[in-house]
Amino acid sequence: MAKLYFSYAAMNAGKSTLLLQAAYNYRERGMRPLLFTSSLYAKDDVGLISSRLGISEAAELYADGDDLFQTIRDHSDAAKVDCVFVDEAQFLNHDQVWQLARVSDRLRIPVMCFGLRTDFQGKLFPGSSELLAIADVLREIRTICSCGAKATMVVRQGMDGRVLTDGNQVSIEKSVYLSLCRRHWEEAVGRWPVKGP
Repeated sequence: MAKLYFSYAAMNAGKSTLLLQAAYNYRERGMRPLLFTSSLYAKDDVGLISSRLGISEAAELYADGDDLFQTIRDHSDAAKVDCVFVDEAQFLNHDQVWQLARVSDRLRIPVMCFGLRTDFQGKLFPGSSELLAIADVLREIRTICSCGAKATMVVRQGMDGRVLTDGNQVSIEKSVYLSLCRRHWEEAVGRWPVKGP
């Protein structure tokens, strides 16, 4: 039976690398994967999933109002789709996560989503929140903090290197993010030491 998967991590854990490797494995076996990424990552209206390792692949773009169930059904009607891969899944909205669940339930196509769990303020992204609630399989992809502990949080740094604690949830400039363990994140954003009465 097809399932909805959510693989999540902090920044720079290798999510896109794993997605591209899995898509390659499908192709190597003569199967057809269908890749999606957020329109926030469009370059001249072209979708591209890129890994820090230097590999990349073209992908369909999705935006906030898109009906992913219908888009995938249209692709499937044209030629069999063996698996759907979604990069930057944190940017999906509530309805789109349910549309992807219907792809696995009704079209019987596995859907593998990859994305961040939390933003730089330690809050869940909408797409991640819904995926954590309804995905059949949850997988944490691990990366490490500079102290060697598991990194689960990210901070956003300004151009001056200072840690930002407010602002828009979405900023796609990857170079301004740093993955930290919870302890070092709390120190970086000024939540520790706690100032009491």
